[in-house]
Amino acid sequence: MELIKLEDVERFVGVPVEIAIQDSEGGDQAPTVKKTVKKVQYCPDGTHIRYYFDDFYFLAVPLASEVSQSENHWSAFDQESGLTYTVKKVQVF
Repeated sequence: MELIKLEDVERFVGVPVEIAIQDSEGGDQAPTVKKTVKKVQYCPDGTHIRYYFDDFYFLAVPLASEVSQSENHWSAFDQESGLTYTVKKVQVF
């Protein structure tokens, strides 16, 4: 399986997005949050990609996740944890 590539997610840097994490078993879901992605980078041990919202807080997604994407939407399913991570550009009016 191909690893997540930085160039595939850099289009979300500097734009408002909605972030969602969903459990495949239908358990309690965290609410969708609106954030602006400050930067994306690989974690030091090379196992995750990090979406930074400021200099401290980030969302880490396992690199081995199965990815589906379009211009405004990116999601990754981590088979090991059963979680789906979704990043979607927010329409600004």
